[in-house]
Amino acid sequence: MRGPSSGRIVLFRTILVVAVGMVLALAAAAAVVGCGSGSVDPVSTTAGSVTTASPVTTASPATTASPTTTAGLTPTRVAVYFSRAEKISPVLRTVPAAGITTAAHAAVEALLAGPGADETAAGLASSIPEGSAVLGVDVVGAVATADLTGPFASGGGSLSTAMRLAELVFTLTQFPGVTGVELKLDGKSVEVFGAEGLVISHPLTRADFEALSPAILVESPLPGETVSSPARVAGTSNTFEATSLMKILDQSGAELAFEVVTATSGSGTRGTFDASIPFTVDAAGPGTIVAYEESAENGSVINEVRIPVQLAK
Repeated sequence: MRGPSSGRIVLFRTILVVAVGMVLALAAAAAVVGCGSGSVDPVSTTAGSVTTASPVTTASPATTASPTTTAGLTPTRVAVYFSRAEKISPVLRTVPAAGITTAAHAAVEALLAGPGADETAAGLASSIPEGSAVLGVDVVGAVATADLTGPFASGGGSLSTAMRLAELVFTLTQFPGVTGVELKLDGKSVEVFGAEGLVISHPLTRADFEALSPAILVESPLPGETVSSPARVAGTSNTFEATSLMKILDQSGAELAFEVVTATSGSGTRGTFDASIPFTVDAAGPGTIVAYEESAENGSVINEVRIPVQLAK
């Protein structure tokens, strides 16, 4: 396998495990999202687990939302964030929009509609309860306010509670300038959320859900998109020495390109990456972008993410 020496690529990640139910029982106190702390307490994940996206060998057309066409609205590409293996995972939707607020509202509607059958088969899931609906989405400055119906807060344990909030926050903070999300239920601001009693004291950000973020989060391209050379691969990562390895494979699995990508930060601090990877393909067709790390212990692939795409000649 090509790439930097495996001795220099070591995964230093700590997966936050917080069982809110046990915390409440032992401490008799509600879990609290600390103001400005950058972390959400009520997260329960499997200690020591490594999140690896389910391999997808063929690229299928991206599932799209089917909103009513309205005069003045144009199709807009957005990401909707579901979960895979208890980590956030984005998919592509096309929604009608005439500005950031319209696009944000449509994106949340697509989120609440849940993953399609092909996405579910690929391991994607949603933690949002059935019956949840959008009453309104408003974007003012850096904060998006989502007003949802009461069922959004119903049922589930600490992991489900945190994951549904993460899905909402990641979906809304994809838009330029939006960094925080405030939640309303049936028109009323939420200060204590769900049966787990999560106290929300500030607009929720992506940093609040670092424990639910994969080590490598590829946000462009999204599954099903068409890419041409050079392929722009962008997203965020929290890897040792901020380093990720990326390949572009053709339909047969043959390697078309390889790149060592360095994010703006790593080794415990999430950074951004934006790489331009040239490739040559004999004929247009399905392909896969693979992002991963190598284990220093045995050189095995860890934290792998596979994005099925269409390669343009």
